[in-house]
Amino acid sequence: MRACSIVILLFSALFAHSQNQLEDLLAAGIEDAQRFSKGYITPATEGIIFNLSNGWIQSAKVKEPLKFEVSFVGNTTFVKDEKKSFTLNTADYNNLYFRDESAVKNVATAFGENSPNIRVYAIVTDDTGLFEEEVEFNLPQGLASENLNFLPAAFLQARIGVFKATELKIRYFPKIDYEDVKTGLIGFGLQHEFSQWFSQDDLLPVALSGFIGYTNFNGSFDFTDSQIIEGSRQRFEVKQNSWLFQLQASTKLPVINFYGGLGYVTGASDFDVLGTYTVRAGTPLTETSSTFEDPFSINTKVSGVKATLGTRLKLAFFSIYAEYNFAEYSTASAGIGFGI
Repeated sequence: MRACSIVILLFSALFAHSQNQLEDLLAAGIEDAQRFSKGYITPATEGIIFNLSNGWIQSAKVKEPLKFEVSFVGNTTFVKDEKKSFTLNTADYNNLYFRDESAVKNVATAFGENSPNIRVYAIVTDDTGLFEEEVEFNLPQGLASENLNFLPAAFLQARIGVFKATELKIRYFPKIDYEDVKTGLIGFGLQHEFSQWFSQDDLLPVALSGFIGYTNFNGSFDFTDSQIIEGSRQRFEVKQNSWLFQLQASTKLPVINFYGGLGYVTGASDFDVLGTYTVRAGTPLTETSSTFEDPFSINTKVSGVKATLGTRLKLAFFSIYAEYNFAEYSTASAGIGFGI
């Protein structure tokens, strides 16, 4: 439960930072809000896809039919400095500008921090076009402002031998509803050991296998009751699907083993801003408002190669493992399992 709480709190912080200045961004128009949000949130959605593509395989040797293992797995993805900021060029925006008349600045992503705060300005026009009002606001901070420079995940995982040289894998994170944040995860994988089809005298004492895995992650943050933004049913929703294709090799020693693999990660993410949002403009006597319904979505696709190195210790019915995955978003994984 502690691991679940850590994950929930991290997504609470991530969504909350995204939400803080959403009303101001919509004042600049949907197109500007969407463009900024894409630069801000994309590194986080990519990082989650890479994070959840790890921790699948701790041995190239598969379980015999009906034998199984249940594990608790934790992943920690590390964030590179270049993923903590992006370039905001006001020439690409319709209504955002800096007061110091500069056109380009590096600003925080969901992983970064603006230090000091960066202020931007926009002109809000009422529906008649007769009244204008300049608004100013700070750009949203990222997780680095909370001294968080990593992305954790935790889940249960099981593997069972289903027929010769093949095992089925299932991973699961229960649907948790905690203080307006909901998350859930499920995944399936199939691993086949090629080395079982060869004579033991034909190969070195290693196992070789191939793996295909799919992970689906859903998360949402409901901030309707925050009283920061006028409207109703306001929430963020993220839906992600990722695939891993990997070749794996491992030693076949009785107690401690070493393994490595080369894989290809590909995935897609949909980040939806949903609900009703009201932006007001004009003087108090002539105040009008613009209302947006489900204003925009951000679609992200990412793919890349990863390499894995790890070690696994087996003691009777228990096993412990640790590995490091080298990729665009590198990840350390560790776990403990029980099985036969």
